[in-house]
Formats: sequence, C-alpha cells, structure tokens
Amino acid sequence: MALQALQSSGVAFRKILSHFPEELSLAFAYGSGVYRQVGPSSDQKLIKYGVISTNILIEDLLNWNNLYVAGRLQKPVKIIAMNENVALRSALDKNLKSAVTTAFLMLPESFSEEDLFIEIAGLSYSGDFRMVVGEDKTKVLNIVKPNIAHFRELYGNILQENPQVVYKIQQGRLEIDKSPEGQFTQLMTLPKTLQQQINHIMDPPGKNRDVEETLLQVAHDPDCGEVVRLGLSAIVRPSSMKQSTKGIFTAGVKKSVVYSSLKLHKMWKGWLRKTS
Repeated sequence: MALQALQSSGVAFRKILSHFPEELSLAFAYGSGVYRQVGPSSDQKLIKYGVISTNILIEDLLNWNNLYVAGRLQKPVKIIAMNENVALRSALDKNLKSAVTTAFLMLPESFSEEDLFIEIAGLSYSGDFRMVVGEDKTKVLNIVKPNIAHFRELYGNILQENPQVVYKIQQGRLEIDKSPEGQFTQLMTLPKTLQQQINHIMDPPGKNRDVEETLLQVAHDPDCGEVVRLGLSAIVRPSSMKQSTKGIFTAGVKKSVVYSSLKLHKMWKGWLRKTS
C-alpha cells in the first residue's frame, strides 16, 4: 500500500481532528470533501475540509462515481489518520491502479514519468468547468512539477509490478503495450462508471450493446484515448457543478464569493506568467 499515515501530523492537524469523532476511517490533507467548508483556523488562514461516509468513499474509489475524493487521492496527500479498515485500504490501492491504467490509455507508446504523472493529476479535472473559469490553467503542472518524487513514491511499486509496462527507472521513461489486445485488457479493468460512460458515448441509439462489446470496439479505435477522456469528462462535469453549488450553501454566499475571487486572481496570475 503506497498510502501510509505519517507519524508526525502537526499541532494544527491534531487540533482540527479533535473536532471529529475518534473512529475516523481516514483523514488527509490537502483535500476537498463532499461538503466543503471554508473558515478561519487558529492562525487566521483559510482551510478547506470535507466529510464523507466511509461507504461512499469506498464506492467512489472503486467505481469513480463522481471522481471527486477519489481524484484527490490520486495525488500525493498527507495522511493524518487511517484505521485498519481492510476494504478501505484495498479501495485506495485500486484507485491508484485505476489511475495508472486510465492514464496509459491516453498516452503514446513511450513517455516520461512526468508525462504520466501530469496525465494522472489531470484525470479529475477532465471536463471540470472550473478549469475554464476560476482555476489557474497551469494548476496540474503546478501540482506535478514540485512533487515528482512524491508521485514516484506513490506509484513506483504499481508501475514496477504492472506486466504491461516497461519501466526504465534510471531514465525516467516508460513503454506500454498499445496493441488492441493490450488496450482491451486495460479497458476491461477500468472503474465501472467510466466503462459505462464510454459505453454510453459509443453505443449507437437502439443498438444496446453490452459494455464488453463496446470496449472491444474502442480498443481497436485509433482515438481510444480521446474516447476515454470523453468518458472522464462525463463523470467530472456534473460532479464539479454539483460541488460548486454545495459550496455556496455550506460555506455561505459571502465566503464563496471571496474564495472564487481568490481563484480568479490565481488564474489571472497564471495567465500573466504564461504570456510574459
């Protein structure tokens, strides 16, 4: 298991955890939960926190129902607390493996570690309307570039154990099987909701093919990666809109306006850096 609780959580994290029940299954930072709250901490900095039931979390990790918390946990996070829930630990591991497989389908035959990690970090932003208005367009790059070592620690064992990839660790390069047979194997292991979205996109009206038949067709399609990307967007787009709406009601209109203004400011600064 690549995700492990850190021994030193820090005073600030322990203070936050003291407000929650002791039987927490998992606590991590930095992360956006299902019901976002924005409020002042003891040093007057804004914090975001979220609460989600263990069962719903496991469902999202396994099936990518909305790829919200699951998407956050595909990136390096600070695990503050984790109990011995075997089902949760297994789902966390499966989520990471699914992220790798999905990224493989959208990458060429040969690519760098950085290419892979950028693709993985961008999975949960595919179709997110906030990436059009409100987010810095270089957000994914900003997540990956300073954290290559952390991404490598998170995914290194999965890549070394995957029989479909040649992982040249010293060169930081990878090669994968892009044959239709190889892609079909990868498509068949994708999370259920992503498979269903791909089937919905590719299945002609009235034909009602089963998912396996559709995935076999996609495996032979030169645009296989783009089809997978469309499937991701179909999951993320409605989820991102729903979460933004929840944020207004749970954090309040005033705090949401302030938070959105900060996001727009970051987006503007990112655009200026790019054009300078």
